Amino acid sequence: MRPEQSVPSRSLGPVQELHDAPLAPLTTFRLGGPAARLITATTDAEVIAAVREADDAGTPLLLIGGGSNLVIGDKGFAGTALRIATKGFDLDGTSLELAAGEVWTDAVARSVEAGLAGIECLAGIPGSAGATPIQNVGAYGQEVSSTITEVVAYDRRTRETVTLTNAECEFSYRHSRFKADPERHVVLRVRFGLEDAQGLSAPLKYAETARALGVEPGDRVPLDAARETVLKLRAGKGMVLDPEDHDTWSAGSFFTNPILTDEAFAAFHARVRERLGADAVPPAYAAGEGHTKTSAAWLIDKAGFTKGYGTGPARISTKHTLALTNRGAATTEDLLALAREVVAGVHDAFGITLVNEPVTVNATL
Repeated sequence: MRPEQSVPSRSLGPVQELHDAPLAPLTTFRLGGPAARLITATTDAEVIAAVREADDAGTPLLLIGGGSNLVIGDKGFAGTALRIATKGFDLDGTSLELAAGEVWTDAVARSVEAGLAGIECLAGIPGSAGATPIQNVGAYGQEVSSTITEVVAYDRRTRETVTLTNAECEFSYRHSRFKADPERHVVLRVRFGLEDAQGLSAPLKYAETARALGVEPGDRVPLDAARETVLKLRAGKGMVLDPEDHDTWSAGSFFTNPILTDEAFAAFHARVRERLGADAVPPAYAAGEGHTKTSAAWLIDKAGFTKGYGTGPARISTKHTLALTNRGAATTEDLLALAREVVAGVHDAFGITLVNEPVTVNATL
């Protein structure tokens, strides 16, 4: 970790500031109460100034990017919500730097247009670029940790702007040092090292994507074809934002895929055979020595929570069991009640406790 060239701090003069501001419209769930104060920052300097002001005053601070990974409680947030709306797409050869507020789906599209591979299978994921390293966003065989070279962030502890290398980000499955210590760093910019593969994608790692393209895992395909295929696959599961489709009023995957030790997986497999029959075999993917990853979507479905489950205003998506959705009139408590029901049902059926992927704010599962 090294200090970045300093970004000057200044007073919060011209930034947009609202009081008792609705937060629900800033989230993909469209849920949650208001913030006591909402600031929208469009430059790194404004972001840093807002963070410093809140820290100096001891005011609770909530960072909001694209709002695609947030579950905000019905009572809202009694502090300062900082919406990061910075812009910047800077390409130098195969090196890409994105401002934290850049719309991720647009950034993926532009990198594909530039003929660069590495993030094309992350198309359609809602949210902002600055959120991607926090969650180590991944889908369809790619994770941002494979291409991120550096993250520029404001360190609230040292009160300086720093640059963290890929190794210093401590990436793992849907995790990073930013998620482990969420109060310390505010991501300002993310740098990627992409690949010029003469218009071809990175080798496809996800079997579903390869099948849809009529190729084998490990093959490369035209970049546009990879991106468009992923977008179609995601749309078929309600994972591409569409304001007219309530299946997309969600946070995408609500639970992470469980990673089990070999011993825990053996016990789980025994529960599966007991419940579903001697020939039943649960999904299993290698997850490092002595560990196996299984499918949260499979667990939810086999525990009896099928597509469209629920009778209230919060239900499981009609397209994918891993997405919990707001059908238009839900409250956050409606959503949480459904989530708790699913967690309890999966645990009762298979002895596995699902972990929520979205960040909860003044809300508890």
